[in-house]
Amino acid sequence: MTSVRSAASTALPPIRAAVARSKREAIRRELENCQLLAGIWCHGLTVRQLQALRGALPDTARLVVAKNSLVEKAIEGTKWEPLRPCAKGMNAWLFVHSDDVPPALNPYRHFQREWKLALNDFTGAVYEGRLYGPDDFAALEAMPTRLQSYAYLLGCLHTPAVSLLGVLQAAPVQPAPAPPPPPPPKEES
Repeated sequence: MTSVRSAASTALPPIRAAVARSKREAIRRELENCQLLAGIWCHGLTVRQLQALRGALPDTARLVVAKNSLVEKAIEGTKWEPLRPCAKGMNAWLFVHSDDVPPALNPYRHFQREWKLALNDFTGAVYEGRLYGPDDFAALEAMPTRLQSYAYLLGCLHTPAVSLLGVLQAAPVQPAPAPPPPPPPKEES
């Protein structure tokens, strides 16, 4: 007869493997419609702080705390693979599921200022297949939102059309009358 302890110890590895597989699959599901994946160094953050950050994020963003090895296996062979060097240390992973990247990144910056977390910063991100390091986040945060881009494009298309309509609808200008022909030269007698 086997003891309960030995039976439990033999059952744990398959259970742990199943839990790891399910977490990896959950990460892969998050990656499916993801537009940006960013790593955040979360060393020393409390559960309360992480919950506050999750509450501040928009509906299109999700913060997941997962082991780096699980994330590395999930991004293997995908467009997110350039993020591999950033999977070191204690990370939380920010999955952004819309084109509006700055509204998803700004709550973390506000969170940093509120909690005075100068050291906890982004470790890197992949957006449109390109790796952004910690120093490159200013470019991501300054990107226009989708609505701003549409407004700009609409303005670019609207301005020439309005100018053309103004020219077409302007009252026709009467040409200036031609000057009278010069008088014929007088003949001298």
